Amino acid sequence: MVLWGPVLGTLLVVIVGYLCLPGLLRRRKPQEPPLDKGTMPWLGHAMAFRKNMFEFLKCMRDKHGDVFTVQLGGQYFTFVMDPLSFGPILKDAQRKLDFVQYAKELVLKVFGYQSVQGDHQMIHSASTKHLMGHGLEDLNEVMLDSLSLIILGPQGQSLGASCWREDCLFHFCYSILFKAGYLSLFRYTKGKEQDLLQAEELFTKFRKFDLLFPRFVYSLLGPLEWLEVGRLQRLFHKMLSVNDNEEKGNMSNWLCYMLQFLREQGVSPAMQDKFNFMMLWASQGNTGPTSFWALLFLLKHPEAMRAVREEATQVLGEVRLQANKSFVLKLSALQRTPVLDSVMEETLRLRASPTLLRVVHEDYTLKMASGQEYLFRHGDVVALFPYLSVHMDPDIHPEPTTFKYNRFLNPNGSRKVDFYKAGKKIHHYTMPWGAGVSICPGRFLALSEMKLFILLMVTHFDLELVDPDTPIPPVDPQRWGFGTTQPTHDVRFRYRLHPAE
Repeated sequence: MVLWGPVLGTLLVVIVGYLCLPGLLRRRKPQEPPLDKGTMPWLGHAMAFRKNMFEFLKCMRDKHGDVFTVQLGGQYFTFVMDPLSFGPILKDAQRKLDFVQYAKELVLKVFGYQSVQGDHQMIHSASTKHLMGHGLEDLNEVMLDSLSLIILGPQGQSLGASCWREDCLFHFCYSILFKAGYLSLFRYTKGKEQDLLQAEELFTKFRKFDLLFPRFVYSLLGPLEWLEVGRLQRLFHKMLSVNDNEEKGNMSNWLCYMLQFLREQGVSPAMQDKFNFMMLWASQGNTGPTSFWALLFLLKHPEAMRAVREEATQVLGEVRLQANKSFVLKLSALQRTPVLDSVMEETLRLRASPTLLRVVHEDYTLKMASGQEYLFRHGDVVALFPYLSVHMDPDIHPEPTTFKYNRFLNPNGSRKVDFYKAGKKIHHYTMPWGAGVSICPGRFLALSEMKLFILLMVTHFDLELVDPDTPIPPVDPQRWGFGTTQPTHDVRFRYRLHPAE
């Protein structure tokens, strides 16, 4: 008779020993950064990190300085906090640091998409071809039509000119940008009414997934939540099916280009569906939250709102909505809005918090700006968190927690690009889109979408907070490190469409 209790107990001891032994045996070698394994075997500092990444890294920097290695769930991460030393990591002339493999593992886990050889380069190539220049101009036209459909309805002006409406600002911005972005890229064509219903249903499901996303990435979901994530993934794959979308023949050139590449590589339609889900999240997961913060900052800073509206009048003239018509806006004006550009850059500085990760393929020596050298161990992960090390550095950005709409403007109104740390000009003075090989390939489209939305809101609507004294909500600590942060709670506001001619 087999004694299963002792057998299982022995097996458990072996598994725990296998997981914990590398952490227990690891010691700091000469030239390596300070090592902080935490008190929990294997887990290390994982719980504190996941609870509030920003506060955890502040404590670690105060304790260890600008370079340190921490254990997080069996993996060792070396954080570099000196932005003057980012250059060698981002350029990596020796090719010892890899972003692609880490990204492949993440998208497989989150979206179910199995990457193929060369698809990372293909995404950047597609974005250069279709999300810049004439391709971006074409998408801006489609985006303007989509925003008109979402905001005004299928028949044109549907909001009473003198009727105040009340809503939650975060939900308002997120839902409008998501639905307009979805319709612009996937171009659903079952008729405007059906398009709106489809976009609304997709956003409702997307928001459920989005709320679970941070804990999903960290594998912290409960049993029922894991089931819910799986159900949502399957639903997205079905709703974004390449077979359904190709039958309509109206998908954006950007997506068509990428899907054609996947077909040529022999990728199955089912895997292409998962690719579509990944690209939907990548393109629409941050524009709505960023637009929320931008509008909220403008509403809380009347001088900034006045400056943006005055600039809009200068570049657009006096705009009026015609009865039963869509919005009309000279899209060339998007290139002549330095004040709005500064507002968006300041918003991203305050609320974008990406984490840049590189896997160490070979032992790698980093020479810091100070001249000191550190050895990074093969198999570890190098991490940059520019929100703390750049965006919130008072040497680079005085009063870093304060919103200053003209922070990125020179006295003559041109864009300010000269920022300094320790008396040295710094190249990476903000990094909301990442940098190097991991820079967001869709950043130009995302910025155009958000600017277009903000321009429509400030030129065609009266806007006000329900409670002018309501404080700006804090950031949800679970969202640190995942692109644009989100608020812990929403804010009520009122809006009223200007009367049509």
